[in-house]
Amino acid sequence: MKYLHTMVRVTDLDESLAFYCGKLGLVEVSRKDVPAGRFTLVFLAAHAAEDAQVELTYNWDSEPYPDGRNFGHLAYLVDNIYEKCAHLMESGVIINRPPRDGYMAFVRSPDNISIELLQKGEPLPPQEPWASMPNTGEW
Repeated sequence: MKYLHTMVRVTDLDESLAFYCGKLGLVEVSRKDVPAGRFTLVFLAAHAAEDAQVELTYNWDSEPYPDGRNFGHLAYLVDNIYEKCAHLMESGVIINRPPRDGYMAFVRSPDNISIELLQKGEPLPPQEPWASMPNTGEW
């Protein structure tokens, strides 16, 4: 497994970039606008440390983030998402968002921290039981 990023929701993207980049010294690695989902993702990293990123998620429609909801998730790259999810299920972990697409899944830690698992490389072909497994709880 490889650590990828930590996601934080922000209410003002310009103000957040002024803090993270202008004051803290991180650099913008990539940016993606997603009009269909009405959000923007901006990935930041420290100089010479692009393997450990912070993902700023800016939702275009404002919403409050009570109780730390502005903290999103930890993300890890895995060699085989189906094997990792099967191992987690066998260990008693609930798969909150199954890897129906062969690419992404979410689980939660015992303290309810969301953990995103992403397939290394291209998505795996859809397969059961994952392809038809519904979401469980929040992720």
